[in-house]
Amino acid sequence: MSDDVDATGEALSDSLAAVRDREPLVQQLTNEVTKNDLANVTLGWGAIPVMADAPGEAPEMAELADAVLLNTGRMTDSNVEALHAAGKRANELGVPVVLDPVGAGTTPTREEVHASLLEKVEFAAIKGNYGEVTHLAGADADVKGVESIGEYEEIAESALALAETTGAAVVASGAEDIVAGPDRVYRVSAGHEMLTTIIGTGCMLGSTLAAFAGSLEDDLAAAVHGTLAYGLAGERATDLEYNGPASYRVNFLDSIAGLTPDVATGLETMDRLERLH
Repeated sequence: MSDDVDATGEALSDSLAAVRDREPLVQQLTNEVTKNDLANVTLGWGAIPVMADAPGEAPEMAELADAVLLNTGRMTDSNVEALHAAGKRANELGVPVVLDPVGAGTTPTREEVHASLLEKVEFAAIKGNYGEVTHLAGADADVKGVESIGEYEEIAESALALAETTGAAVVASGAEDIVAGPDRVYRVSAGHEMLTTIIGTGCMLGSTLAAFAGSLEDDLAAAVHGTLAYGLAGERATDLEYNGPASYRVNFLDSIAGLTPDVATGLETMDRLERLH
């Protein structure tokens, strides 16, 4: 269809080049567990990370940022205040905001925070695992801690429903990633099971989507290409020698930096994207 996202290697190359050329400043309000990895992933794509999350400074940094990532892994009062302040200021300035609703549906506190953010902040993209996206879409979901468990045969419908109600590009990450806009939904087949053996790969995908959102005009194309590039880097990391999760993690960071526009041009990627609706 003519309005489909272009999934050729050349199109992916153009998006990767856009990130490197613009060098977007990506402000990230995130959790302490994965902060260093998020910064390194952002830098690997060619963007510039800044982890400004104090309530007073957060909206000030949003004024300078090209994209803002709101990762809700940390639920302190000051962090929740900063999430709202940065998101609101970014909206006022037209800066794209990405939501990573960590652990959505697990506790009443997280329920309240996510509902408030969805009500008060407009998002360019929302990224979560199958359980988190299903919960935000209003369906029953099983989330243990911050991990998705259970079966989600209707994840495409849930992602599409969340995209329709929020206007955001929605990425549901899992064995196969689902990317939905308000009027269409895709399956992205890229990645490797080793990504599940290291902490923070979901959070790192959020950083990736923010870097692409801060560089491209089309939110859905940014979400598709960011998700595709991330999965391909996960696969390419296995081409290098590794002994387990720790060495794979190093390979993964190297593979992100090594997925250059020139490399992407030569990749066969058309069969990685399937339109579902």
